[in-house]
Amino acid sequence: MSETAHRNESAIWATLVAVGLAAFGIAATQVTTLPAFLLDPALIDAPAEASMAARTLMMVLNFVGFALAGAIYLAWTGRGWAYVDLRWPTTRGWLYVVGGIVVSILFYVVASILLQFLELPATENQIVEIIGDDQTMILLMIVIVFFFNAPAEEFLFRNVVQKRLYDAVTKYQAVVIASLIFALVHLPVYFLADAPLLAVAVSLGIVFGGSVIFGWLYAETDNLVVPIAAHAAFNAFQFGLLYLAFEYDIQEPAPSMVVDLFALVGL
Repeated sequence: MSETAHRNESAIWATLVAVGLAAFGIAATQVTTLPAFLLDPALIDAPAEASMAARTLMMVLNFVGFALAGAIYLAWTGRGWAYVDLRWPTTRGWLYVVGGIVVSILFYVVASILLQFLELPATENQIVEIIGDDQTMILLMIVIVFFFNAPAEEFLFRNVVQKRLYDAVTKYQAVVIASLIFALVHLPVYFLADAPLLAVAVSLGIVFGGSVIFGWLYAETDNLVVPIAAHAAFNAFQFGLLYLAFEYDIQEPAPSMVVDLFALVGL
């Protein structure tokens, strides 16, 4: 067997393992979020009408599920916590954080403008339904993205999935593959909204683009804190805009952009 054939076979296997890890993460969230649904069954049919405690618990436990899936994989494969690239960033690392925040904001602003200019449809994810018009829940989401959302997603999809792919493909090929997987993970969420196929495709494309940015930050620094910090700050910025739109009853054109950005956040 040639070296190229062996590499292709390894890449296929590594990708299948990566897809399996993502699926395992989704399955884990179905288990970890059960206490929230037991606390308030309204989460099933009318999440915005559920208690704030139940909604908060569901969001927290959802991301705990992702982290748990990654931790189980590291323990099962013997990689352990030594595999986790968690350390305080250098000055260079913090520059990447700042650059990542700026680039991600610019990417989503440009994407939103293009969507409106080209009149392309996009669909919301379940976060919008969960928050409703509850400003307090928006503020809680800012806390959640810093302590649960960004750390859990970056840990699983960057430090486990993307890094696992390094064994078979280049770092930047791994960024693309991991980002595709991350986008596809959101497929059931957007389809549940019963949206047109084009709207789902557009939304997943935006999620993919954002994921590439955070994956690139990790590939460049080999430090999980960098994409976590950029991801958390970016999501907090989006929720902050949404809070201000509700707080001051901002009318067009600002709310349309805020909603577009928020609907495509791809948490």
